[in-house]
Amino acid sequence: MKDAPENLGIDHDPVRHPEGCRPGIDCDRWVIRGARLRDPSNGLDTSSDIYLGGGRIVGIGDAPGDWPADTAEHVCAEGHWLIPGVIDGWARLREPGHEHKATIATESAAAVAGGITTVVMPPDTVPVLDTVAVARYIKRRAQLAGRARVVAIGAMTQQLGGELLAEMAALDAGGCVAISNAHYPFQDLRLMRRALEYAATFDLQVLLQPLDPSLSTRGCAHDGAVATRLGLPGLPVSAETAPLAQLIAMISETGARVHVPQLSSTAALKLIERAKADGLPITAGVSAHHLWLTEMDTDALDPNAHVIPPLRTIRDRDALRRGLAEGLIDTVVSDHQPHEPDAKLAPFPETEPGISGLETLLPLVLKLVEEGVIGFERAIDALTTRPAALFGLSDAGSIAVGQRADLTLVDPDAMWSLGSVGLASAGENTPFTGWDFAHQVETTWVNGRRVFLREQ
Repeated sequence: MKDAPENLGIDHDPVRHPEGCRPGIDCDRWVIRGARLRDPSNGLDTSSDIYLGGGRIVGIGDAPGDWPADTAEHVCAEGHWLIPGVIDGWARLREPGHEHKATIATESAAAVAGGITTVVMPPDTVPVLDTVAVARYIKRRAQLAGRARVVAIGAMTQQLGGELLAEMAALDAGGCVAISNAHYPFQDLRLMRRALEYAATFDLQVLLQPLDPSLSTRGCAHDGAVATRLGLPGLPVSAETAPLAQLIAMISETGARVHVPQLSSTAALKLIERAKADGLPITAGVSAHHLWLTEMDTDALDPNAHVIPPLRTIRDRDALRRGLAEGLIDTVVSDHQPHEPDAKLAPFPETEPGISGLETLLPLVLKLVEEGVIGFERAIDALTTRPAALFGLSDAGSIAVGQRADLTLVDPDAMWSLGSVGLASAGENTPFTGWDFAHQVETTWVNGRRVFLREQ
């Protein structure tokens, strides 16, 4: 497993720097001067100074009355954008259980290099995140890593087996921000309905990824012309829409709050649109790579294009873009799944699905803005404001006095290509190598601590 590249300016001594800082003990004070503050949630778009202290934003424009100017660190940020730290709502960091692929330390370093200050982990770890003890372990490992904040999603069923309900209320009380069965199916729809009733009773946020196991068996690519020509096992759209329709029917009966983390098709988007029009408490997300790539990217049998849900048609990709622009799709996630090199060396159907996406999440979304696909406000809303609301992170996702100082400084004029700039992630399995970008993260603060500085 490789370390984070030295030129990324990441601190390699995590034990000395717990996540964020301890107010009154070791919090740094910062003055970020002249940045263009851009926060759609507050209608903020102005060039100003901003003051950080005690892990919080303590002043915008003018310094607070008790500001100790002689002890503050200064950053000249003229010509740069300062945005709320990105919240990635679906990313696997591989620890615990798959440390040969990556660890919380390596991947939280990759997160802050990509401007992500909060990472939300699904429960499919080893052991499964179905007890408070595992949730506490993850939180402690993230604190020791001292970079991004990592919050956990608890399991809906024991061992994600889909047979016995987990202690969902206890997981919520133990700090989990939502519950999910990851990509594992329920063995019985009656149990799934009971789980949604339970979640509604305790007002728990549920995340469910619709994927019918019988329709998706062995599937590794969109069931279409490209897969047929290449002889790849197809994964049809109905594998997504059939269970999604069942889920929507259960939401209408139980009132559970459900978020679908990744849509991949036009048909699924239409189901979400209809459910929202009916007033159901359902929201949806999309991965950044589904907004750019299509089944044509599997044509060369590039194993880095092997993802689940699969890359679908150009029509599907364009529909997802429209859904994001119109607000039908609420959030954009990385669906980060780092792999060791061997995991991508087999023939396409036998490789492990997933890409390393933490460091391309923000650049890919801003590239959509650059090309006029979506507006800047909608882009930042999908990466900060809506995920903060979804997971109940009231102290994140905005720039305001009193808010937690999770901030990302972006150079809007930096031209760079992925490949010439290395990845901090332990997994280099990305299909975006060689792509050019026009926005680059320069500095990231988490809870008032500078955790990333890009060295020139």
